Amino acid sequence: MTIQWFPGHMNSARRKAAETMANIDVVIEVVDARLPAASSNPMIDELRRQRQRPCLKVLNKSDLADPEATRAWLDHFNARPGIKAVPNCCRKPGDVARIPKLCQQLAPHRNDGTKPLRMMIMGIPNVGKSTLMNALLKRKVAKVGDEPAVTKSQQRLDISPTMTLTDTPGLLWPKIEHELDGFMLAASHAVGVNAVSEEAVAFALGDILLARYPQLLATRYRLDPAGLDGVALVEAVGRKRGCLGKGGVLDMEKAALILLGDYRSGVLGAISLETPQSREQMLAAEAARAAQAALDDAADEGAT
Repeated sequence: MTIQWFPGHMNSARRKAAETMANIDVVIEVVDARLPAASSNPMIDELRRQRQRPCLKVLNKSDLADPEATRAWLDHFNARPGIKAVPNCCRKPGDVARIPKLCQQLAPHRNDGTKPLRMMIMGIPNVGKSTLMNALLKRKVAKVGDEPAVTKSQQRLDISPTMTLTDTPGLLWPKIEHELDGFMLAASHAVGVNAVSEEAVAFALGDILLARYPQLLATRYRLDPAGLDGVALVEAVGRKRGCLGKGGVLDMEKAALILLGDYRSGVLGAISLETPQSREQMLAAEAARAAQAALDDAADEGAT
């Protein structure tokens, strides 16, 4: 199942972002700390590299992520040239306050006071860009909502006489290449509800949670996760929570929404859906499947 969600306004937003990139000094890319690679838009990296702009990669919602996985991601990103990665929780003033200072370090030529440091916040929908923008400016200037694509247009604001900040709409890319990325993005509410079945997303999320955090599931739902797959987990959650319709038939959609809601809100616990190691394994497995498919196609052609 392929998940794609690319509203029309994102095309114009990408064009506008490319134009603005020429006039900024540092890109602040906000990603979801629970899925830092899957929530990192490759178009953003492409645009900033074309303009040779440094990037402060903010692993937002770090309070919801597994601290051990976050440390691994910080090491992974900080090993890349032109990138400084930091965890962030917008409810912690100290986390937010250090962001402009880190941007200054990435653009030392703007420390002479002759021109303001120009920053631009970018990222996919619903990773907390607007919340971060409001926290940096210490006032509400951007609409916030737990749904993708709340921000529809750019706005530029002054943090201080020596710093400006441009907020941009959430940008997805036209084709999500990896199926698992699509499910992780949907589970984390980065794509619209019309793009995918919530049940299918909950099944995929269940598989990840069973592999990585079975004890959290056991504690939250008072069940034995041994031997379950994602579908069976959603069924078990539904029965535990009384998601029964007429005739005692299990309401799978309601059960799926319970699992998704518990993950999204953090009540399940500190969870990361991917690590650098798991991502490497996923990419290797996909490459192997693609290579095998190519061999099978060649064999079929030879047989005919």
